[in-house]
This record gives sequence, C-alpha cells and structure tokens, in this order.
Amino acid sequence: MWPVLFSIFGVQIQAYGVSKAAAALVAAYLLGRAFERVGLDKDTAHSLVLWATVWGFVGAKVYFLLENGRHLAWHMLGGSGFTWYGGLIGGAAAVIVITRRHQLGLATVAGMMAAPLSVAYGIGRIGCFLAGDGTYGRPTDLPWGMTFPRGVVPVNVPVHPAQLYEAAGAFTIAGILWTLRTRWAPVSVFGSYLVLSGLARLLVEFVRLNTPILVGLTQAQLTGVASMIIGAVLILHGRRRPPIPAGLGLVRIDTQTAQR
Repeated sequence: MWPVLFSIFGVQIQAYGVSKAAAALVAAYLLGRAFERVGLDKDTAHSLVLWATVWGFVGAKVYFLLENGRHLAWHMLGGSGFTWYGGLIGGAAAVIVITRRHQLGLATVAGMMAAPLSVAYGIGRIGCFLAGDGTYGRPTDLPWGMTFPRGVVPVNVPVHPAQLYEAAGAFTIAGILWTLRTRWAPVSVFGSYLVLSGLARLLVEFVRLNTPILVGLTQAQLTGVASMIIGAVLILHGRRRPPIPAGLGLVRIDTQTAQR
C-alpha cells in the first residue's frame, strides 16, 4: 500500500490520481494507434478519451452519491467515492456526442475502444489498491490476504485484495478483446467487453462486504448481470456484421454495412 507516491515542494502526489492520469494516457495512446490503423486522425481519438474521462468521473461521482443517498455526507463530495458503472454511463454519453459530431460510426468506435477501456480500468484499480480506498474484500486467512493500515479506509486484518483481482481480470479481458478485434464485428467486440467485465464484477463481489438487495445479489452484481445480457445481445447482433478491415475509415465501414 502506497497512497502517497512522493512530494514536490510539499505537494503530495497521490497514487490514486496518478493511476487515473496514467489510465487516460494509456487509453489515449492505444485508441490513437487503433484510429491510425483505419486511416483516421489520432487527435480525434485523444479528444474521445479526454471527454470520456471527464464525463466518466462526473457520472461515477453522481452514481456513487445516488447509491449512498441515505447516508450522504459532505466528505462524499471529495476526491474519493466513485462507481464504475456510473463512469461507464457518463463516458458513453460523451463518446456518443463526439462520434456524432465527427460523423463516425458509433458501433465501430465502441469496438475499437473496448480493449483500451479495459486496460485503463486495470490501471485505475491498481491505483485504488495503492491508495487503500476501501474497495477490498472480506477478511481472509489465505496467504495473499493483505492489511491496509495506512489506507484511505484503514483495515488492520488480512482481507482479499479485490482491487488486484479486478486489475488482473481487466488485463486478461483486454487481451481477449485484442485478439477478437480483427475477427469479430466491432459491435460484437464491445458486446464481449460488456459480458466479460460484467462477469468479472459479478464474481469479485462474492468476496466483498456489500449487502445483497435481490435474489442474494448486490447492486453491483445485478448491474453486472444487466451488462452481460446487453453484451450478449450485441454479440448476437454483430455476428451478422463484418470485422474492421485494416486501412478503411469508420464512416466508410458503417456505410458499407448499412447497405447490406
């Protein structure tokens, strides 16, 4: 656990903030490369990541506040307390606006963003682990159980390092999506992201302390199930569409698909 990485002239540089910045930079780089491969301006990709990050944080904070409305306190308005699915909603809204403004195919852009998004999430979860943000799991006597005595939310008994479980899952998912990107249609690639990330969230919640609210599942698990269902629908829909051919622009791809 390493919540403060170092200080510059008395200003603390925190692991949580650095991880989020690193996640955005890596996602921008990967998406920029993906855009260049299909003949598009990488600056558009960077703009997508920038606005998706900004509105993703807004959505994550709003979602968190809505989740905790009954226990709302002033400290919740600070720099901690974000919910991933709120970030996904806020970021998706920004992507929709940017793709429409640049007349890009939304399904194709979503497919190209899937792997970078998963990599970014994994990097962000490592930052949460270093900060000890309280998203770890239940107490455990397993050899890899860890304490977080200096975390943002301190705990002095060994617990599941759930953030590392999620980071490992996210990087694995990114590898799978990277393999699928030239074999499946873009909408199916994004659908696969929704299925796999939803499954990962469903499983990791079994080692967390969140309270079940319906059929023995927590709110995060129910959202994960919904993500899996939507993703499965997108995969089936995309099976009738071609994968992304190298060297073609996104608008041209979507136009050809629409004419079939």
